[in-house]
Amino acid sequence: MAARLTVDDTTPARTGYGTLLRTPGAWTFLVPAFAARLPYAMLSLGIVLLVLETHGSYGTAGTVAAVSAVAQALVGPQTGRLADRYGQTAVLLPSVAVHALSVGALIALALGHAPVWALLLAAAPAGASVPQIGAMVRARWVAKLADNPPVLNTAFAFESVTDEFTFVVGPVLATGIATAVTPAAGLIAEAALTVAGGLAFAAQRRTAPVLKVPAAGARRVSALASPGVRLLVGAFLGVGTVFGAMQVSVTAFATQVGQPGMNGTVYGIFAGGSMLAGILYGMINWRRSARQRMLGCYALLVLGCSTLWAMPNLTALAVAGLFCGLAIAPTLITGYTLVETLVADGAKTEAFTWLTGAIGLGLAAGSTVAGQLIDHGGPSAGFLVPMVGSGLGLAALVGLRRLLVAPGTPTRTVARSGALVAGSAGASHG
Repeated sequence: MAARLTVDDTTPARTGYGTLLRTPGAWTFLVPAFAARLPYAMLSLGIVLLVLETHGSYGTAGTVAAVSAVAQALVGPQTGRLADRYGQTAVLLPSVAVHALSVGALIALALGHAPVWALLLAAAPAGASVPQIGAMVRARWVAKLADNPPVLNTAFAFESVTDEFTFVVGPVLATGIATAVTPAAGLIAEAALTVAGGLAFAAQRRTAPVLKVPAAGARRVSALASPGVRLLVGAFLGVGTVFGAMQVSVTAFATQVGQPGMNGTVYGIFAGGSMLAGILYGMINWRRSARQRMLGCYALLVLGCSTLWAMPNLTALAVAGLFCGLAIAPTLITGYTLVETLVADGAKTEAFTWLTGAIGLGLAAGSTVAGQLIDHGGPSAGFLVPMVGSGLGLAALVGLRRLLVAPGTPTRTVARSGALVAGSAGASHG
């Protein structure tokens, strides 16, 4: 007779990536989605390279890129909410059109040596109109796999690894094109990929989530109405500060020790550690709940960040960055898994975009604060930002962890006889 184990919101076992990628219709939206997601990681760097060339100021270039990033982070969730309400295609078509026009205007203004205020006016809509492809892909996985939690959890791992990969490839692609051709070419390529990938993705209507028509007189509730979502947004802000501060601080540290060309290698090791951890995370048959995993992964992130400021050389910093990166993807995967359980079907895309936007805002804040600290205290001072930012995120998660359980989630009963075989109906996916 199978022994019965009762646990609190335990996640079913995960399944392999092969099973996930054999999901009918998956490749029809994954391929165009990848092309459309690359620009997400190309836009800011493309702006910096172009404005630096035309206006000769790091400060101006950084400010224009920051305006674009903040606009993207603030407007993205509203785009997600519109996609939940009117459908992904209805939102994508005008988004890619506005994006192409805005980026084109920004390029023309920069090449024409327009005043900074004009560049800022063009950068805002360019960032705000970036299609939220990552969130839309996750929403499609939810629509296809809502009744298969193990595969859905693997899908979230796959998406986080894809995000990491695009943030490794995107900047390299933007830099390579801008260097080989002209600084403007990097942004031209970004806009072209956005339009081509966005339109191809929008054309895959059969895999799009079915719109949830609210009952007559019912009011649509924002994903932020969920306290758990708000908590995760705050936690993801902390993760964003790690990204932003690492970019600036690693560059400053490498320059200080006389090896400026090594900054890309050190940051690549950090990102590579995150990718590796994400791949492995998706292959493990987890028994602990997503809430427990979130706390554990975030605690490891704080532990890794707390050592960065004390590293004496680039080799030690690369090793510390690797261990720090190993906690990034598991934290993000678990966060997306949790948020999917905290909101209704009609608000999932919006919820995903709030998390993505929080990372963007945290990145902008982290890079800004780290830059100020570096100016006054040197590169090691910049590494205090990821430690403090992630530490505050962990404190919030620990203190308010009860909010990460979906309202009305019953206790899951798991039947075991050497392997996981069943979970009680209605239990949390995460």
